[in-house]
Amino acid sequence: MKKSASAKEQKPLSLQEIEETQEPTPETWQLRLYVAGQTPRSVAAFANLKKICEEHLAGRYDIEVVDLVKHPQLAAGDQILAIPTLVRKLPQPLRKIVGDLRDTERALVGLQIRPAAAAE
Repeated sequence: MKKSASAKEQKPLSLQEIEETQEPTPETWQLRLYVAGQTPRSVAAFANLKKICEEHLAGRYDIEVVDLVKHPQLAAGDQILAIPTLVRKLPQPLRKIVGDLRDTERALVGLQIRPAAAAE
């Protein structure tokens, strides 16, 4: 089997060159919000989470809301001790934030999300 001349002359790409030629694939953030019914804190937590995601993760997030009034057995899986609690499933590592997420700065730090302005 003969190798073509162009295959011999082609130099290997460096990791940086490979990285530059690949399109960055946006990571989808998987978030799970544990609430207890339609309490004011639960509703506020969801509204605040949605606002944070739209501003900083636009189009790159999935939110699953788990109502522990309807499904209390689901609290054990993520070891939920207080509500509302937000669990970041992906990207790894898993992170948890307890509260209604009204403090955006604290929520961004807790989730390890760079503010949209700094990310660009």
